[in-house]
Amino acid sequence: MNITKITCAAGLLLAAGAVGCNNDSLTNLNTNPNNPTSAPPGPVFTNSVRLAASRFVGNGYDLRQTQFVAQHWAEAQYPDEDRYARLDPASTGGTWTATYYSELEDLQKVSAGGILAKLPGTYGPAQVLQSWEYGYLTDTWGNIPYSEALKGDSVGGSLTPKFDAQKDVYAGLLATLTKDAADMKGAANSLGSADPIYGGSTTAWGKFANSLRARLAMRLVNVDPATADAQLKAALTDPAGVFASNADMAKLVWPGDGIYNNPMTDNFSTRDDHRVSKTLANILIANNDPRTKVFMQPVADSSLSGPGGYAGMPNGLSASAAGTYLRTASRPGSYLYPGATTFGTLGSAANKKNPSYYMTYAELCFIQAEAAARSMGGLTPAQAAGFYNAGITASMNQWGITDATAISTYLASANVAYAGGTAGLTQIAVQKWIALIDDGAQAWAEWRRTCQPSTIAPGPAAVVNFVPRRFYYPTTEYSINPSGVAGAIAAQGVDNFGTRIYWDTKPAAAPTYVSAAACGP
Repeated sequence: MNITKITCAAGLLLAAGAVGCNNDSLTNLNTNPNNPTSAPPGPVFTNSVRLAASRFVGNGYDLRQTQFVAQHWAEAQYPDEDRYARLDPASTGGTWTATYYSELEDLQKVSAGGILAKLPGTYGPAQVLQSWEYGYLTDTWGNIPYSEALKGDSVGGSLTPKFDAQKDVYAGLLATLTKDAADMKGAANSLGSADPIYGGSTTAWGKFANSLRARLAMRLVNVDPATADAQLKAALTDPAGVFASNADMAKLVWPGDGIYNNPMTDNFSTRDDHRVSKTLANILIANNDPRTKVFMQPVADSSLSGPGGYAGMPNGLSASAAGTYLRTASRPGSYLYPGATTFGTLGSAANKKNPSYYMTYAELCFIQAEAAARSMGGLTPAQAAGFYNAGITASMNQWGITDATAISTYLASANVAYAGGTAGLTQIAVQKWIALIDDGAQAWAEWRRTCQPSTIAPGPAAVVNFVPRRFYYPTTEYSINPSGVAGAIAAQGVDNFGTRIYWDTKPAAAPTYVSAAACGP
């Protein structure tokens, strides 16, 4: 089914262009058949879904940038990203630029057409996916074009949109998701097989909208607890519901046909420069975590391994120091490898079909656990342990660990059994960070918000002596929208790694905050 959904998109888009070309009609002589003014919403939506996953939970922004900042993985060759040297404005700007002119623009067209046709089943999913992407952009850069974005080809629109304050971006996203969940409740399925995430189910998209709303609400908790509380309660009690099991989570199952593969397996088919970060490895190994065997492979030289044959690698090393870990640190889990690679047979060809996750049920459980522990969102501390255990169990199941005895043993172990209070909040934060594996941006955002795991720190060869709080604005923005950048800098602060974005300006408000030395400048 997924093969048909995705591979048909390119053909349908080409067909849309072909329809616009009629050599028998003199009236169409001035029509460019390669640049149609409109296209069917279905294939445009399908393509946007694919691009969104490839970009933010795929092999570029995620695997080669934010995963190193979040310290799930480390770089054993060419460690410039791991040292933050290749997180410069020219290197990271492609994510910003392509997101705006590609899928955000396309989703805007799908949404506009759905609104015109009064089809919540079309505009709702488009707007939810847009909101998901805007969340990544604003959490990476802070103030971004939002209210005036994507309007350059509209009457009165600007080619140099203002950069909205992150506070206003969040307010806009929360309002959009609230309306979409309401509009889609009971609405007809109008996307159908063009939707490779939920098959057009408005019920499923409504749950995704509210779960994403809960993510954004919790992100605000340190800087605006009142809004966070109100939005959490509204999202968690909304009639459209939230994720209730792993079956509900938002994911794209790749066709694995050699054209549309899981993008991470494509990366690992030709590259062997990633190793498991010592930050992640130490936590997994110390707690005898059943996910160790999924997220890590035994080291190449077993005589140099740690417990169970696994070992992590420090982040942020020089090239010469990093290279020594190629055989002495664990590769990331075999699920990332497509079987036949240029450096040996690792993983399985079936891994090319592995899902990319937009948001998981485990993440939603940990949001609920934290809300309960903090008596927020209409929940109480008595409920925290249940949500916490459900989050760990959901993460285990997501990665194929279903042995009830192994899971219960882990849940009862000394460092994992829920402790309550601030200690419990620390456990929730660390387990959430683990569960966000392969979603570096969300793991990085959670570390900035909670200061957990507190062992995340810049490596000895890092270009700055702190973990980045944000990325630099792209070089191109200084050229094409200098007034927008200038306004953002005036409102937010100097454009560098150290400037905190809106929700990150009160780090000490987090109960799990450790110190400025551990949590950044």
